[in-house]
Amino acid sequence: MREKIVTQEYDQVAKIYDRRWNSYNTKTLTFLKNWADIPPQATVLDVGCGTGEFESFIIRDNPNQQITGVDISEQMLLVARQKFIAHPNVSFQIAGASNLPFANHSFDIVVSASAFHFFDDPVAALAEIKRVLKPDGKVFILDWCKDYFFCRLIDLYLKMFNPAHERCYTQAEFHELLTSANFNIQRAAKFHFDVIWGMMVVEL
Repeated sequence: MREKIVTQEYDQVAKIYDRRWNSYNTKTLTFLKNWADIPPQATVLDVGCGTGEFESFIIRDNPNQQITGVDISEQMLLVARQKFIAHPNVSFQIAGASNLPFANHSFDIVVSASAFHFFDDPVAALAEIKRVLKPDGKVFILDWCKDYFFCRLIDLYLKMFNPAHERCYTQAEFHELLTSANFNIQRAAKFHFDVIWGMMVVEL
């Protein structure tokens, strides 16, 4: 049910999403790209790819990077596909994080940016990520961090007024969830920008 609500919300804002969230996306996705330092030969899966903005940052540096993005909003994916008409190495599919339509051990890298707080079944999502990841692959997840005051307020507000929102996590809660899913945390960090946004990032 919640996935349907998320889909409807993002279908409605797809055409204006990039403009509305330009500053946020530029800052968070630039950080993630630099932090992950994805090798140009790696095959990449972006879970919750939205309009393909992370793909844009990667392709600017590595035009031949093999990237697949998945999202539950068809309208967001329509925007993404338009950006990469000239890049057959970048593809997009409609899919939820808990049911990824790929064979076992398909990707060298799995990334997810600012999407984890929407996952209504994070345990299933992490199991799927582990399934499609190659044995020596890496996972990079970036999301809001409830250790920061304004993110706690945002989390409370969204729980009251936005049925698409699932929950934010503190870094400790997030790490506990990851380790319970049998991931080993290789690196982790917290940072904030502007006044509002507190973020956390992890490499698995």
